[in-house]
Amino acid sequence: MIKLHDKYFKKFISETQIQETVAKLASEMAEDLKDENPIFIGILNGVFMFFSDFMKIYPYTCEMSFIKLASYHGTSSGDIKELIGLSQDIEGRTVVVLEDIIDTGNTLEELHKIFKAKKVKNFKVGTLFFKPNAYQKQHKIDYIGMEIPNEFIVGYGLDYDELGRNLPEVYQLHNHNMINLILFGKPGAGKGTQANFLKEKYNLVHISTGDVFRYNIKNGTELGILAKSFMDKGDLVPDEVTINMLQAEVEKNPEANGFIFDGFPRTTAQAEALDNYLTSKDMGISATIAMQADDEILIQRLLERGKVSGRADDQDEEKIRNRFDEYNQKTAPLIDFYKKQNKFHRVNGIGTIEEITVRLNAVIDGL
Repeated sequence: MIKLHDKYFKKFISETQIQETVAKLASEMAEDLKDENPIFIGILNGVFMFFSDFMKIYPYTCEMSFIKLASYHGTSSGDIKELIGLSQDIEGRTVVVLEDIIDTGNTLEELHKIFKAKKVKNFKVGTLFFKPNAYQKQHKIDYIGMEIPNEFIVGYGLDYDELGRNLPEVYQLHNHNMINLILFGKPGAGKGTQANFLKEKYNLVHISTGDVFRYNIKNGTELGILAKSFMDKGDLVPDEVTINMLQAEVEKNPEANGFIFDGFPRTTAQAEALDNYLTSKDMGISATIAMQADDEILIQRLLERGKVSGRADDQDEEKIRNRFDEYNQKTAPLIDFYKKQNKFHRVNGIGTIEEITVRLNAVIDGL
């Protein structure tokens, strides 16, 4: 993930894919034009990288030039007024215009008019990228490197307000229609079970604070060593360390459709820190969902679970009730925090696993 100006972009086309596509175009054109002495004309500014790499591998005699098209609005969809930079006499010549990208086709239409008036022998067009869903014209495009969706891209000569042209790969605008969830629930409410279903259905990444701590400590990461230094002294791990661990997990998954945060936040300060971090990534929490169940039912669940798991804190009713009291004390301020943002939802956590999953899906699908 990269940030240019105010927007985030995710990797879309690798450098290897680009170079393979350039080679394919050079091979196709070489086969068609080997008996010609064509003039390749690049449309500035975006084409410079493609044009350079193409010319390095085109194997036959040719000439080259660059032009710019002046527009009222400065964009390919504007009213093209004139061609700037062509100095050669091209009458009776084979001209191949190379474009970095063709979308609406407005520029292409103008090029046809310009070169027809110059009485060229043959006029051909090759483009590295083509957006078929955006194309509005009837003109034939002779050589197409790669068809892509109608999404905004940068890199390899393409820019966002002049940034990104120098990137060797192509990045796509990262539209953050993401589902970022926080699951609340007392011990035994089934958060872990439901998180597994939700991450599969919505292609989310499940981030469990406990799992993240264990991973960092076990693998001796810088953050894990730091966290362990506090834990060994019996101190609470500072919020800053925890949020840095979660940030690392988020940034490991730049292509994610969203995240399920499990076990974090536990305090209002942590919730504010999480909001601040997600905002810096042009993201946000979509919903916090509390799976609610009667204490007595949950106690029986945990006591049954304790017979299998062997966990001491699942086999002692007093300890279970203490955990519930701690949950209530910590969760109450968070409920108020997310209610003020209109992001708090309650779900009945009693019933079969399938019934609870349906209830959770209904909340998420309604966001």
